[in-house]
Amino acid sequence: MTDTASAAPVPRRVSPRSRWAFGYGSIAYGVKDSGFSTFLLLYYNQVVGLPADLVGLAIAAVLIVEAFADPLVGFLSDHTRGSWGRRHPWMYGSALPIAGGWILLWNPPAGWSQPALLGYLFCTALVVRLALSAFEIPSAAMGPELSSDYDERTRLFSYRYVFAWGGGMVMLALCYMVFLLPDPAHPRPGGYSQMAIVGAALMVASIILSALALHPEIKRLPQYVPGSETAAQHFREFFGTINNRGFLILMSAGVFAYTAQGISFALSNYMYPFVWHFRGYDYLWLTLALFVGAVGAFVVAPRFTRGGDKRVAGMCFALANAVLITSPYFLRLLGWFPAAGDPVLVPLLLTIFAVNTTCGVSAFIIGASMLSDVVEESELRTGRRSEGVFFAGSFFVQKFVGGLGSFMAGQILTIANFPAEAKIETVPVATIDRLTLVFALALLLFYGLAALAYRWFPFGRAEHEARLARMRAVPAE
Repeated sequence: MTDTASAAPVPRRVSPRSRWAFGYGSIAYGVKDSGFSTFLLLYYNQVVGLPADLVGLAIAAVLIVEAFADPLVGFLSDHTRGSWGRRHPWMYGSALPIAGGWILLWNPPAGWSQPALLGYLFCTALVVRLALSAFEIPSAAMGPELSSDYDERTRLFSYRYVFAWGGGMVMLALCYMVFLLPDPAHPRPGGYSQMAIVGAALMVASIILSALALHPEIKRLPQYVPGSETAAQHFREFFGTINNRGFLILMSAGVFAYTAQGISFALSNYMYPFVWHFRGYDYLWLTLALFVGAVGAFVVAPRFTRGGDKRVAGMCFALANAVLITSPYFLRLLGWFPAAGDPVLVPLLLTIFAVNTTCGVSAFIIGASMLSDVVEESELRTGRRSEGVFFAGSFFVQKFVGGLGSFMAGQILTIANFPAEAKIETVPVATIDRLTLVFALALLLFYGLAALAYRWFPFGRAEHEARLARMRAVPAE
């Protein structure tokens, strides 16, 4: 006997309190992502002094191990029973392990050998990421449970993405302007340790406050009758659930998009100072521009899909993202972009980055909303609601290929012969050009392929609404 739902989620507008709470829980994810994606490779390479390719390999290994654990977290969350529902026990329990692991990650022991430090990096990073998965997967899985409305789901995930980006941007601003002066590669003593303490506090606060504010929603979520399946039956159901065309297409889009994002984030602190010669307050304006872009996505994505089809919107945003993010680098190589030091350079770059961020985040918001719509298609086909499994699958792809992106970033630095503990004035122009060309080509390829995958998604608004009508017409067993 499989688990059965007593009712499909109501196609409602979620209350403002719950919508905001669903959003600001992702601040923890944004804080973690800003550290992992922007500073971790740089810190262990340029500050601790480990080789970039080995650091990239260690980070990639962490993400790959975590990626294989995520489907289990999602599956266990779907099958958790109790007065706190399926999601909240995981959300509450994740907070303290995240904080402890985060502080340890940015405070490696002094005097350890290179292999020991790489092992330390692997273990502490894995603790952080596994603990955060125990929050993020159940929390995100609540999205399709809160409402089955086609447009409300886009609105819900727009809150989630804007808060994730907001948390990340706040940490970036604090790092660039407070903790890591004069610059991330040469911070003042204790800068990374202070960053870790503040980041841990922000993550714990966002997790606990989000879980508490969403607690009243437990009684409104679809209720489930526990089945009597064996472990083997559970895993057969798991593989039957993910064998879903819409899910597999979205995961293909994720493979391409998150590989590009992993490369972009891991190399950003090399591209900004060494290619564009960013200094001081340029980084503050950069974080503001990126946050403006994320807010733009919060406004644009729900309006762009209202009354329309998410497939077309996702494809358009992803394609625009591919063109915008790479064009400054190609134009620089052709000599058609303002040179470093030109007063026009920074404002022009920040404008492009803001619009590019709006397009990129909008594509991710729409992708998460489309994944929510897969839940009902799967339920009608299998008789099971498996939000946790589907969102765990999404995170699996994100982390697996994000690890690939970090690994590729380390390899790109090695291929470019980029020196450790580098000074801007000592890196040859040919090295910078080589780094720029490979970086831009990789992003254009992977983001472009993500745009094509969005267009192949098998159903839109009409099919989703017809499916909901069928589910409401047939009582649950």
